[in-house]
Amino acid sequence: MLNKKIKYIFAAGFALLIGYILYDSFSQPTTSDLKGNFKETAVYRNENNTGPIMRIYVVTVQGNPWEEMQKYGDMMPYTKYGSTKVYFFPENMPAPKKLVPDEPNFETEFNKNCLAVYEKDGSGQVKFVKAPFGSGI
Repeated sequence: MLNKKIKYIFAAGFALLIGYILYDSFSQPTTSDLKGNFKETAVYRNENNTGPIMRIYVVTVQGNPWEEMQKYGDMMPYTKYGSTKVYFFPENMPAPKKLVPDEPNFETEFNKNCLAVYEKDGSGQVKFVKAPFGSGI
């Protein structure tokens, strides 16, 4: 009888644990939860799987939600010793559609439209710069 009660208690505890894990997994914030209507327009990821992984994104945004841009960058994938860079552009202005791994990562004609750039380097240091190319938007 006692053995049966222990099995029920264990099963109930296990079910609660699985329920919590599922709830926690599916209730994490995502980039779509942020204000600013963020949309990726270009993505680059190098194919070097044996060395540092480089990720570069171009994202359009409504308005200038600076804190939301920082949060967006923090949510982007990052690999230890790799780098992640996100360029933010206004949604109603031209933005790059193609990226390259070398600096500058896109054609310089788009520099004037860039609102901000978020960068996480190989040591995990984050840098967020408003108007990185001196644009006055």
